[in-house]
Amino acid sequence: MTRSSRFPIRLIIPGALTAAWVGLFANLGRLADFLTFDLLNLRPGARFAEALRFFIFEVPKVLLLLVLIVFAVGIVRTYFAPERTRRLLEGRSLLLGNGMAAALGIVTPFCSCSAVPLFLGFVEAGIPLGVTFSFLIAAPMINEVAVVLLFSLFGWKTALVYVTTGLFIAVTAGWIIGRLKIERWVEPWVYEMKGGPSSLEEGKILFSDRVGAGRIAVKEIVGKVWPYVVGGIAVGAAVHGYVPENFMASIMGKSAWWSVPVSVLIGVPLYSNAAGIIPIVQALLEKGASLGTALAFMMSVIGLSLPEAVILRKVLKIPLLVVFFGIVATGIMIVGFVFNFIF
Repeated sequence: MTRSSRFPIRLIIPGALTAAWVGLFANLGRLADFLTFDLLNLRPGARFAEALRFFIFEVPKVLLLLVLIVFAVGIVRTYFAPERTRRLLEGRSLLLGNGMAAALGIVTPFCSCSAVPLFLGFVEAGIPLGVTFSFLIAAPMINEVAVVLLFSLFGWKTALVYVTTGLFIAVTAGWIIGRLKIERWVEPWVYEMKGGPSSLEEGKILFSDRVGAGRIAVKEIVGKVWPYVVGGIAVGAAVHGYVPENFMASIMGKSAWWSVPVSVLIGVPLYSNAAGIIPIVQALLEKGASLGTALAFMMSVIGLSLPEAVILRKVLKIPLLVVFFGIVATGIMIVGFVFNFIF
């Protein structure tokens, strides 16, 4: 087979997949209605019917968007290896470094298990403590899964609000920690580490390799979070179909001034990722919860997890962990109150 004959085939397969994605996504509403009301012959407006229709519609919609965005972000991430991230942050002024670190946290691979290696690498490279924390706050809180779910369930305005407020919290909290000069609350052995220049050189990566990285990202990330997506949407469907609106409004509505701090206190001990918590938040909003309270609850669950605190305890003394959690929790509550006031 000649090179010219192989080229169209390489275009036909992605084109067919794209057309299938667009066609399926555009007809999800009709498909959900057909399965719920025609095939199963359930009555529109009935609690179970509405809950089931919610589940059938939301699961494929979220997963389709997740595949698309994770693939794109997987390609973008090939330009931001951890070593390159550290080099970009070295020598930056404090506030500029906080902003860059928070922005890089969005596109850099991160999970709770990588918190300690990243922290050690940043400290070893001479990056200020506050800048490091801006990265550690932004990376788990503002990721492609959260953005995709928010966009698919709430629209681009809410997704933009979440990203903007998440960046604000990451930059502000990191800046405050940096100004407090509390390096003494880092475990001493961290600063005793001796690091030399990296022997690894980043070679040139072909775009086909970056596309391959996108496919791997879809396999690994979507393969890991899809049960959380399904489980979260299932809980959201139950809330959507069965929980009375006035019940949620009385607990998480604007009239309950204590709803924001209580939602943060409840959210901090919980452990979930964006895939599990955001569909639940959507259902809470539909039942009368206010946007600010729901955002505060979601941010506290995603951005302040106990497993991350346990892991970071290896390198941070308890007073610094308390300061870290306290500053971020306060920022989240401020965001909740502001949005309850505006919306």
